[in-house]
Amino acid sequence: MSKSMKTKRTIGNAITYIVLIVISFVWLFPFVCLFLQSLRSYNEGGGGMVEYLLPKQFSLDSYAFLLSEESQFIRWYGNTLIIAAFVALFQTIVVLCVSYALSRMRFKGRTFLMKFWLILGMFPGFLTMICLYFLLKQFGLTQAGAIPGLILIAVASSGMGYYVIKGYFDTIPKALDEAARIDGASRARVFFTMIIPMSKPIIIYAALVAFMAPWCDYVFASYVAFGYSDSYNVAVAMQRWVWTNDYQGYFTRFCAGGMLIAVPVTILFICLQKYYVEGVTGGAVKG
Repeated sequence: MSKSMKTKRTIGNAITYIVLIVISFVWLFPFVCLFLQSLRSYNEGGGGMVEYLLPKQFSLDSYAFLLSEESQFIRWYGNTLIIAAFVALFQTIVVLCVSYALSRMRFKGRTFLMKFWLILGMFPGFLTMICLYFLLKQFGLTQAGAIPGLILIAVASSGMGYYVIKGYFDTIPKALDEAARIDGASRARVFFTMIIPMSKPIIIYAALVAFMAPWCDYVFASYVAFGYSDSYNVAVAMQRWVWTNDYQGYFTRFCAGGMLIAVPVTILFICLQKYYVEGVTGGAVKG
């Protein structure tokens, strides 16, 4: 390689690294500010830009308030965790079964059903909010029953998100299924003993996506809970905090709550990042 080519490559790499550093700074800056604000004293007032970004004195008062009996944050955090965990479990099971059926079985109306679900998925879920609310209300699944109501709604429509997982199943050779069927295995046994063990990346991908949706939900959760504080998730509860008259005080608690909310999601993505990427890329190979 000539010297000029090496120089061009070095300059190109340097520019790439500079751009990536700038992008990383822009991306991390809000999170750093959120963390610093969570350490601000409850009674500390704001000043200039520097004083606002960097607290004069660091304090754990906001975190202590979140974990105290005075706050319902632990209950709200538990509500969110319960909803996210059950949705991740049941939604993953449902979407895996639907995807396997659409990938391996051929039946009348299969193509129409897949196209219909894809078109139906283009419409925002907000269009059905009023109908779903009154339906849940008839079964007592609003306000005091909002938690099981939110789980039911999230799981009931999960089969429509089949396309990524079906694409992953399509990459698994059907000859394996046929060989097992010749040996007398049922479709259920083929699915649980052969397909599932080979689909670990896409299962983790499906579980993570299912976990994230209710963890970040605000609009529908606030609509179903409808002022019943014991059924709030953390997104709804913290939004109520910043609506109070004591905005300056509760803002620091809001930031502290945001940091605690990010902990489980960050841990999950760090530990399962490898499988998440494999699941996304594997499911995108075939449709």
